[in-house]
Amino acid sequence: QVQLVESGGGLGQPGGSLRLSCAASGRIFSIYAMGWYRRAPGKQRELVARVTSTDSTNYVDPVKGRFTISRDNAKNTVYLQMNSLKPEDTAVYYCKVEVRRAGVIYDYWGRGTQVTVSS
Repeated sequence: QVQLVESGGGLGQPGGSLRLSCAASGRIFSIYAMGWYRRAPGKQRELVARVTSTDSTNYVDPVKGRFTISRDNAKNTVYLQMNSLKPEDTAVYYCKVEVRRAGVIYDYWGRGTQVTVSS
């Protein structure tokens, strides 16, 4: 199995910054992609940002220009730098790792970390 450990959530000020990290360990043979998703109160979980093994990235429109996703392949870790925080960024943020094994992609999810943006 694959274990994911998320950290870095908490309380952020509007206009401030937070940085999330997610470290993967376990049966990792080839990480295809790593990403961050979020679920705001009363809403469905949505993709925030994703980075592939070729460093191709994509972001949901509301965070473009404010959030940056990056990965450290040596540490099997993905980061989400969140700048210019807004109250609407308040959500539980989940890390997802897509592991390729024998030609099949398996999804593994973290438990989530709460991000609250409030003054």
